[in-house]
Amino acid sequence: MIGLLQSLIDGLGRGSIYALLALGIAVIFGVMHMVNFAHGELITVSAYVAFGVIVTAGWAWWAAAPLIFVAAVGTSVAIEFVAFRWVRGSSDFTMLLTSFAVHFLVQAIFVMTMGASVRSFPRPDWADRVWSVGDLNIQVIDVVVIGATAVTMAVTVYLLQRTMFGISLRAAAEDFDAARLMGVRSNKVIRQAFILAGALAGIAAIFFLMRTGQARPTTGLSPLLKGILAAIIGGLGNMQGAVYGGLLLGVSEVLLRSWLPEDLVGITDGVVFALIALFFIFRPQGLLYVRSAERV
Repeated sequence: MIGLLQSLIDGLGRGSIYALLALGIAVIFGVMHMVNFAHGELITVSAYVAFGVIVTAGWAWWAAAPLIFVAAVGTSVAIEFVAFRWVRGSSDFTMLLTSFAVHFLVQAIFVMTMGASVRSFPRPDWADRVWSVGDLNIQVIDVVVIGATAVTMAVTVYLLQRTMFGISLRAAAEDFDAARLMGVRSNKVIRQAFILAGALAGIAAIFFLMRTGQARPTTGLSPLLKGILAAIIGGLGNMQGAVYGGLLLGVSEVLLRSWLPEDLVGITDGVVFALIALFFIFRPQGLLYVRSAERV
């Protein structure tokens, strides 16, 4: 029982990061009907910003974290303006190719300018601390991640439910053409969607980098795949489902690592993907069904 509880706590800590990324992916999918494969580059850019200010400039983590957040939001807005705004009325295939193009272009820029090697930077001192509660060993960073994610989700729900920004965003996600007829400006609502997605990715990037302490051109690839997978599990385009999908994915990974024999732990991701494939066979619409999603 203690082992199961330990795995649940660890899984929620890991899954909280996936949930933040999945929610950002769901927001963009809702208004543009597009899976944004460039979303992981927000973490890649943030990683190199962290390396620059922590190693080169000697900043402490408390000072670097806000800049990491701003870098993710700024990159998200820049990607929307430079790439997606000009192909918005194109086919779904063109939009998908554009997201892949941005993904590979950002990677190529970092390979050419920073090299392909891993750049390491120090993690916060408290990230490895453990609280012992009886037989439970709880990592401080798990508690912080879960708490920060809960606060972020509460703020996001408030924004979506109680503000004009949220009403416009939800209207656009439900039926963009009808929303435009009601006065919703497409440029504004899409830009706001990318700002929100960037903010969620920025918070996820802070905690992801606190765990890894590394920057490389492919830093954002693994969290991107997990975020997309979580969004699909929850029902692509469903924001509530994206959160559930992220938490479920994180808990599943940790449980499998604890249950698999030691010599099979390395295939955890493969087992997770196989189980998810079975899940999609029996429930292809995801945990929560999305009735419709219209894009411009």
